[in-house]
Amino acid sequence: MRKLLTGAAVALSAAVPGAVAAVGPGAQAAPSRPVSAPPTPHAAAPAVPAAQARPDLAKLVTLKDVQRHLSAFQEIADYNGGNRAVGGQGFGVSVRYVVGRLKKAGYKPRVQRFTFPYWRERSAPVLARVAPSKASYKVGTDFLTFAYSGVGRVTAPVAAVDLPSSGEGTSGCESGDFAGFRKGSIALMQRGTCAFATKVAKAKAAGAAAAVIFNKPGEKGPVNGTVEKLAPIPVVGPSYQVGAELAKAAKKGGLKMRVKTDAVHGKQSGSNVVADTRRGRAGNVVLVGAHLDSVPAGPGINDNATGAAALLAVAEKIGKLGGKDVRNRVRFAWWGAEEEGLVGSTHYVRSLGAAERGRIALALNFDMLGSPNGTRAVYDGDHSARLGTVPPAGSGAIEKVFRDYFAGRHLPVTQTAFDGRSDYGPFVAKGIPAGGIETGAEGVKTAAEAKAYGGKPGKAYDPCYHAKCDRMKNVDLKLLDTNVDGVAYATQRFAASTLPVNGEARVVAVPAAPYRPEWQGPFLVR
Repeated sequence: MRKLLTGAAVALSAAVPGAVAAVGPGAQAAPSRPVSAPPTPHAAAPAVPAAQARPDLAKLVTLKDVQRHLSAFQEIADYNGGNRAVGGQGFGVSVRYVVGRLKKAGYKPRVQRFTFPYWRERSAPVLARVAPSKASYKVGTDFLTFAYSGVGRVTAPVAAVDLPSSGEGTSGCESGDFAGFRKGSIALMQRGTCAFATKVAKAKAAGAAAAVIFNKPGEKGPVNGTVEKLAPIPVVGPSYQVGAELAKAAKKGGLKMRVKTDAVHGKQSGSNVVADTRRGRAGNVVLVGAHLDSVPAGPGINDNATGAAALLAVAEKIGKLGGKDVRNRVRFAWWGAEEEGLVGSTHYVRSLGAAERGRIALALNFDMLGSPNGTRAVYDGDHSARLGTVPPAGSGAIEKVFRDYFAGRHLPVTQTAFDGRSDYGPFVAKGIPAGGIETGAEGVKTAAEAKAYGGKPGKAYDPCYHAKCDRMKNVDLKLLDTNVDGVAYATQRFAASTLPVNGEARVVAVPAAPYRPEWQGPFLVR
């Protein structure tokens, strides 16, 4: 889960086809950073005359419905090691809970299983200077181990690799950057331009014994990155401040460091839960998703039991809508292993053929809906903030549906970029229009946001992000309540019609631009 685009404009106006079964009696199977802009008003959708009023899913789904599921997820974590992380008993029981509730509501859910590379640190890493002066750096504050780092202990001279004098640069992105590199040295590189995996591969090819990739100027803290696949050498990511000090020392000559990493790795299993509504055209599917897993550190109630519970509550009540309100099939999906790098949603999308992907009209994603110091961020479907990747055509219409709904209730919204931080990523990469809501993670609330939403400026949107304290008390119920209304409203709106998104017709999904995300779930990739 990602931080919001701080300083963004605040508007205060107004079936896996062939595998995922349809639901209900007699149902048939489905066929095989900162943004500077003035407040922008958005007109509310016109009211429906009372004589023509239809069931309102946003009113049918109550906060109590969602709280009941949140309490269940909390209890599951409390009795299963304190978390609901994939691979653990807490996640397995969470899957069974969701499946059980869906069956009770008349669905025929499918559990889609998958395996993925497992990597977890076994003991604390070490980053230290041993010559010409000595210094030890603090894990978490000064540096972090990259996910999928190789394991080892290295004490060796440090060689700076094409470090820029200022700005981002392309350090380690080109083979020529390693001209004259002495084998057995530790490669000191700066984050920028290309993927970390590229930098590490080129460093290894040049004979590096370890890689130290420090942050870019202007970025706070160490690099929380991933090299995506198990690396052959240790890889750590210091902060820019630490990296700049090391670069200065390396330039003088004689810098020698010690790097130690220790982790376990192998294969692990996970699962997605997917279920379709009984009504609706199977050739025009509205996919509504949220990740079900937590991190190992805690129960993950805001991140992301709030999204999972909201989906479950909506799924339980959508059957009360009539055929005119569910013209399109709605597919609910609870993703596994999001916290491992969007593994479950990526597996799902890869499991679909081109024709099957073409049946998905749009994908909605809900990841963290009740951050205690949060905002209400809508994914930037029209790319007006010019941050993150350019989303597929139709995503702007999804953004407008959310904006217009909240404007009609005089609730403020901000924007958040499509940068790969959550489970919309695999869909955007395949050209499927996407959208959704989030309320913020480790990012810091601005003064403007505090004025619009209340809360504390200069503090994290969620102070318990990825921590043991992410429990029921860590959820802003008022913010969650209004966001669940938005989830329900958008689901009903697109179940009735996807006209502004795709013309209500099956299309060949085409990415708007090459997909180059900055994140892969909770980890930076470049």
